[in-house]
Amino acid sequence: MTNGGGSSSGAGPAGGAPIRVLVVEDDPVAADAHVMYVDRVPGFVAVGKAHTGARARRELERTPVDLILLDLHLPDVHGLKLARSLRAAGHHADVIAVTSARDLAMVREGVSLGVVQYVLKPFTFATLRDRLVRYAEFHAAAGEASGQEEVDRALATLRAPGPAALPKGLSAPTLERVTGALRETEEGLTAAGLAEAAGISRITARRYLEHLVDAGRAARKPLYGQVGRPELVYRWIRGDGGAR
Repeated sequence: MTNGGGSSSGAGPAGGAPIRVLVVEDDPVAADAHVMYVDRVPGFVAVGKAHTGARARRELERTPVDLILLDLHLPDVHGLKLARSLRAAGHHADVIAVTSARDLAMVREGVSLGVVQYVLKPFTFATLRDRLVRYAEFHAAAGEASGQEEVDRALATLRAPGPAALPKGLSAPTLERVTGALRETEEGLTAAGLAEAAGISRITARRYLEHLVDAGRAARKPLYGQVGRPELVYRWIRGDGGAR
């Protein structure tokens, strides 16, 4: 299994062992980014990654895992089906689902399969860090509750108080438009092209594009052949074989 190798492999919550995380993500670029994110959160260590459900099962057979960061759209199996089969096989790791899907029926189904959190793509390190920190608080809860209030408090640690904050100056509706425009363009877009497609300024377009690059959902490369400084072209990362 590929070790995350990050600096978080020391003590976990309350000075205990670190929470061991398996990253299951079919897109290699996104998988590497998620491993890096996990290893940056104190008390967590990425103990490996898998790009398919079959590989995830093999990894779980040989390495203890506390938490699975699970992409729901894998090439060989849907993530919830994988979670169901893991439960049936006796694996009790909790699951944080990572997906672009916004189907609330799927969210409800996941609750019964050990899915304790959902993180919508694209997301930033800050978003995942918030979910992991909250999970660590929940994971550390032990002993007998003194009453209903303590039970409610333990469960509430998993719930974010509100939508995860985007970098200053970015908004969720505009990010949706930018993401949609980029995904629909196979050849990619420059900041100027995105500005026209999404109805925003070129400077604003570049900020959103760089945010998607930082989140591991877009890639950029220079476009040569013109006089002067080369222009950057941004493309949606399609390692998943298409929209998801």
